[in-house]
Formats: sequence, structure tokens, C-alpha cells
Amino acid sequence: MARRKQAVTIKHVAAEAGVSLQTVSRVINNENSVRPEMKARVQSAIDNLGYVPSIAAQRMSGSRSYIILALNDRDRTIADWRARQGTDWVDQMLLGGMLSCAEHGYRLMIELVDTRNDHVERELAAAIAALQPDGVILTPPHSDNPLITGPLAQRQIPFARIGSRSAGDGIALTMDDEGAAGQATRHLLALGHRRIGFIAGPSDYQLSGWRVDGWRAAMKEAGISTEGLLATGDFSYGSGEQAARTLLEMPNRPSAIIVSNDQMALATIEVAHGMGLSIPADLSLVCFDNTPLVRFTRPPLTAIDQPVAEITARAVELLIAAQRGELPAALPVVVPASLVARESTAAPRNGG
Repeated sequence: MARRKQAVTIKHVAAEAGVSLQTVSRVINNENSVRPEMKARVQSAIDNLGYVPSIAAQRMSGSRSYIILALNDRDRTIADWRARQGTDWVDQMLLGGMLSCAEHGYRLMIELVDTRNDHVERELAAAIAALQPDGVILTPPHSDNPLITGPLAQRQIPFARIGSRSAGDGIALTMDDEGAAGQATRHLLALGHRRIGFIAGPSDYQLSGWRVDGWRAAMKEAGISTEGLLATGDFSYGSGEQAARTLLEMPNRPSAIIVSNDQMALATIEVAHGMGLSIPADLSLVCFDNTPLVRFTRPPLTAIDQPVAEITARAVELLIAAQRGELPAALPVVVPASLVARESTAAPRNGG
């Protein structure tokens, strides 16, 4: 039986370069205290031996773990995974976070936490004790949960709050949901729509209110009332059906609807088809999220593309910079969403 090749360790690198383990660790950690000629010698040994630094080696200095921890809500995440309905928030978060971490020699880990009960502090403390992260990324709707932000601030662990605009500890980042809703509304207004309905998400997500605000502001700017044109769901398919019926069974129904996520938008399509309405001839639709599913509906949906990967990558960069005491000059940090126009929006048949 062939013998497995012995793994190259930090000790081999130190022996090859003729330096101490601490010097190798400082080079791996890219610390400024190493002389250029010494750094070159260690790097040459690393290259010659084909050494790949491990997290354990990087921790030798005792100052950093090189782990960024992302916290996501357990119930919602597991429900999405089990439903297998194309929700890709976590996928996009991992894509942006892992790639950005890799560029800086860090690792991204995701932890599902029951953030809606009194277990949160215990679960958070356990995750921090086990992983000792250099930074933590919080995602909606828990980015401003004091049961999470309080312990992180007390432990002086840098944390980023995605989907947050509030002042306080941590680094707030937003995808400009208000601006995105305004952009979707103006897109429909430019096509000639005047009765533009809106299906909002649940109130425990602050971004739900921001999107409604953006829609109302754009409609007000156009001199159009939004009275009676707002319905609310909880991001689930079933709630989307109910909200869509509320709007589409009105005597003077809207000619266009903006829907706050893809699942409720899919429900709106089914309700519209069940009523004999054609999309986009009788009803134009714009949704938020732009998950893979909306490209394969009939017709493909015009969508607000949320830059989840980009904002997570930015959060990682800011957390790593925070380790050096560098903080963004202005908060919140904005990574704006964009509109992807597809076949679900068109000029209204009867003038809006």
C-alpha cells in the first residue's frame, strides 16, 4: 500500500527558511513587523514546499481567528431549504462572503440561530465561544436585534448589519430598498401605468416599510394617490395569494403591481391567470429578489435584483478593515439594487 504523502506544516516552513515559528506566522498573517528580506525568505520556503496555511497556523499569533461568522434565522432558512422553491439568499450570501474572505485569507462560516425567542443569547454565546470570530454579519430581520447586537458590542466583536439604516453599534449596510421601490414604480409610470398596486412584506422586516415608502414617494411625485392600493403578506406564497386577490378583486383594480418578494409574485401570477387576466396585457408585474425562478415564469418577471453577494462581500471587507481600526466614513454603506426589465411589464391596455 502506498504511503500517504506527509502534509507540509508550519514547522517544515520554519526549518526550510531557517526562522522561528513566530516569524512564519507573522508572514502568513501579513504583519508589517517582518523585514522584507525575511518575508521573502519565508515566502520562498512556502512556495518551494507547497505549503497551504491552515486556520490553526494563522491563529498562532493569538490575535485573530480568521473567521467571519454570518448569522441567519434558523426557522426561515430551514423552511426555505426544505421547500426547495428557488430561494437563494443564503447561496448568494455564501458566494459573496466566501470569495471576499478567500481574498484576505479568511474563512466564512454560517450559523443558524433561533433569533425569535429567549434562546438567542445562549445560542449566540455558544457560537462565539466555539468559533471566536473576528467579525459577525447579521441579516434581516435581525440586524438590529438588541439581544444580538448588545452582546457583540459588549465583547467588542466587529459586526455588520445588512438591511439596517439605524444608528448604533456595528456597521450598517443597505441595498437602498426605498430607492429600489421608487425605481420599480417609475419604470411602471414611464410605461403609462397610473393605478400601481403594492404587495408589502411583513412589518418585522424594516425593509418592508422602506419599500412602501419608496413606492408612495414615487407615486406622490407623479401626483397619483396610493389610497386602497396597498396589500400586505408575510413573504409566503399563501399570503401572496390573499394579497393579490385583495387588489385584483377591486372594482377598479390596478393595472400593475409591485410585489415585495418572488414567492408572493408567483402567487400573484396564479391568481391573475385564475381570473383570466393576461400578463402583461392586463396586468404588469415587478417583483423583488430576482431569484432564478422568475426567469422561467411565463412571462419572465421584471425584477429588482438585490445585490446580496455584493453587499455580503462588502460587509466582509469592512469587518476585516475594522480589525485594523478602520471604519467607513459614512453610514449606512449603500450597495444599491438594480432593475432587470423582462416581459412581465408593458404599457397598460386601457391607459393605466
